[in-house]
Amino acid sequence: MLHPQLCSKDARISARRDQIIAAARLCFRKHGFHGAGMAEIAKTSQLSVGQIYRYFANKDAIIEEIVRRIVMKKIRLMTGNAHNLQQVAHNLAHRRIGNLSAPYKEDQCIEQKEQAEIDHALMLEVAAEATRNPIVEKIWRDSEKQLFSEAKSLLSATFPQFSEAEMTAKVESLAVICEGTAFRRMTTVHADAEHLEALYNRYFQDLFETDLTTSKLE
Repeated sequence: MLHPQLCSKDARISARRDQIIAAARLCFRKHGFHGAGMAEIAKTSQLSVGQIYRYFANKDAIIEEIVRRIVMKKIRLMTGNAHNLQQVAHNLAHRRIGNLSAPYKEDQCIEQKEQAEIDHALMLEVAAEATRNPIVEKIWRDSEKQLFSEAKSLLSATFPQFSEAEMTAKVESLAVICEGTAFRRMTTVHADAEHLEALYNRYFQDLFETDLTTSKLE
């Protein structure tokens, strides 16, 4: 059993890191990675630059932690419901970001919606920065690999009839649709959501060679 003082110290460290990450998210969202320096993050977090360096070696370390948290959040949201392709089709048709495999709630907490928007914007910023910064590129590739692996594992459990190569191709196809929709959510909607949902349902049904109404786990 850990000594109470150690638990208290760990809690303080965790709280301080959370404080820095929360400030960095706002700064990166507002100014981008290049525009937001450590001084800006320190000011927003109400800490000194020196205090921030006690918890993060540099700005890239902060970016890595932000991406890690977003990915872990997505994995937690995916777990147990990623097989619900009907819900994925519905949410994609309405360009809803965040947990694509969960029912969308109109009365969802405003703060949760705002955080999902920030997560989405930050991941786009990471993708852009990855083209210039090899460290961020590795962070991006590692996070994408982790998400892909998790999605593949979840869907393989629901559709065990496919080989590993077949499932890899199917998840890649699904990822292209999901990421493309997330990117296009800022553009004009040209198609009716009801028609899109019907198309997605037919596509997923053909992709996984199953009746989606009977493929969901209890």
